Amino acid sequence: MPLRRLFAIFFMKNREFIESCERELAGKFKIIEETAYFNQVKVLNAFSEYRVAVRHFGGSTGYGYGDEGRDTLGKLYAKCFGAEEGIVSPHLLSGTHALSVALFGLLRPGDTLFCISGMPYDTLRGVIFGENNGSLKDFGINFQYCALDDGKFDFKRIEEFIENLRPKIVYIQRSRGYELRDAFSCEEIGRVCDFVRKCGFKGCIFVDNCYGEFVEKTEPTQHGADIIVGSLIKNAGGGLAPTGGYICGKSEYIDLIGKRLTAPSIGLEVGSYAEGYRYFYQGLFMAPHTVLQSMKTSLLIGLAMDKLGFTNYPSIDKIPSDITRAIRFDDEKAMLDFIKEVQYASPVDGFVTCEPWDMPGYDDKIIMAAGTFVSGASIELSADGPVTSPYIAYFQGGLTYEHGKYALEKILKKLRG
Repeated sequence: MPLRRLFAIFFMKNREFIESCERELAGKFKIIEETAYFNQVKVLNAFSEYRVAVRHFGGSTGYGYGDEGRDTLGKLYAKCFGAEEGIVSPHLLSGTHALSVALFGLLRPGDTLFCISGMPYDTLRGVIFGENNGSLKDFGINFQYCALDDGKFDFKRIEEFIENLRPKIVYIQRSRGYELRDAFSCEEIGRVCDFVRKCGFKGCIFVDNCYGEFVEKTEPTQHGADIIVGSLIKNAGGGLAPTGGYICGKSEYIDLIGKRLTAPSIGLEVGSYAEGYRYFYQGLFMAPHTVLQSMKTSLLIGLAMDKLGFTNYPSIDKIPSDITRAIRFDDEKAMLDFIKEVQYASPVDGFVTCEPWDMPGYDDKIIMAAGTFVSGASIELSADGPVTSPYIAYFQGGLTYEHGKYALEKILKKLRG
């Protein structure tokens, strides 16, 4: 960037600086608004096809036999995600829990789980190869992973691994987790799914879809994935779902997973939820719009941080493939200041100063800003990261663009003085 331009940015008032970023982003905003409209129509058509009515919002008790709200919700998600069947349940407590239930439903002792997107996210590692904690490893299930090649799938090594391992599941993590890479687009996932099949793989292609729902016009199940899994307190719940997760995909796999969610003799015939399902239905309806708000916020904060000299993942010339953004500070104080300002800008617990702590399931101390209406909901404006070099803040969410814009003002005031 020319020196004159750098000086101009430095002397701009924060609000003027933000407005200049918005003007620069107008073209990208238009693209993601078109995607949101496409997805909104898709969701509305699904609601219409399954004749959603007020009776679907009511809860059930006991066994939950004949729970129309539960069953129709699964059909809606499957339709929106281009899948044969879906499980949507408040009893799936997080993305990690949903992934764990799905993996245990599909894998058997002696099987191999093969991750082709590098090492999975921290909280899943204990599920896969924890010691004496009920992990897959404890049940005799093998695990291997293929490192990425500069953030991309390493096709040559994937082929070698598949030939030698003969895995039961090929696993893909769409989002970056705490790694410095871009999220995978559905096109990239489709390309690697095709390649895996050409290598002779006949098992289940399994995608951790967290943070990616409704970011594009399609989902991984429309590009060759057999199963996708995600959390309802991320994109798919639209900021309204109070808890829960979803698992969508081929009927044969959903049937097996349902037997793990409940019991082998019962499957998906049971499962009550006395509180009712209105927030889950309404959250799905709101999801395309809410994801749009998060995407616009991500682009705005990404461009602003880039202009201040901080490296972004994805880079600011790209439309993101999920709602998360990694910002590299290379300095502990700057990273902590950024995350603390997100907390101070929150509608809930905005008076709290967040500090690093030993969060369960993580290898390093984590600092997490999440002043959210739903506890820990990362579709709401939030930021976190491991407090270790090179000091990356992972930013996500935002129920409204206006909230994200306000948070950016506070961040700029702190970082620019």
